[in-house]
Amino acid sequence: MKVRGSAGVRAVIIAFVCALFCAALAAKDKPPVQYQIPIPAAPDFSTLDWLQGKWTGKTIPPSAPGDLQLSVTSDLEKRFLVLRGEVSLAATATVPETRESWIGIISAEGTSFILQAFSSTGFITRYRLIFEGAEIHLNPEGGDAPPPGWLFRRIWSRTGTDEFTETVQAAPPGKAFFNYYTGKFTRVPPPAKPSAKPPAKPPDKPTPAP
Repeated sequence: MKVRGSAGVRAVIIAFVCALFCAALAAKDKPPVQYQIPIPAAPDFSTLDWLQGKWTGKTIPPSAPGDLQLSVTSDLEKRFLVLRGEVSLAATATVPETRESWIGIISAEGTSFILQAFSSTGFITRYRLIFEGAEIHLNPEGGDAPPPGWLFRRIWSRTGTDEFTETVQAAPPGKAFFNYYTGKFTRVPPPAKPSAKPPAKPPDKPTPAP
């Protein structure tokens, strides 16, 4: 019985080794599998090309006096537009003094564009861009942390090659929109490139003594 048992064990071991050897040969002959994640097509931001750059602005009457700053750049292989803004408004009879910094990211959603805005106040809002001629309407669509009960919307109106106006409208809870402020932006020209220095003049050769 022991001899038969030992022979059976040896047969099982030999069969197992042969199976592993065959599997190794098959794996060696089979090419490795390469996994790829489909990458979405790059968005077409051509309708927003004019907006890229640095802008400075001031509010216009009847808005409260204020200063505005905005910069727009493409990032991450030109798949996103990054906006950085500063708003400083004087106090009025109905609105306290405002100082706000914000960062926004414009991304594609199907054939539309979405702006996610992150404010120094802590609010996170979402807007959908609607193009109407020379105007871009940024309509509110909630967000991760919008102002409770309030709605804000923006209108960018291009008025020239290097200028546009921005109107921000606000709606208190249960009430209609009113014009919060309107500002006029002008493009900040890029810094002038330093002029090339003329080649250095070689030193004069000493005059030999007579």
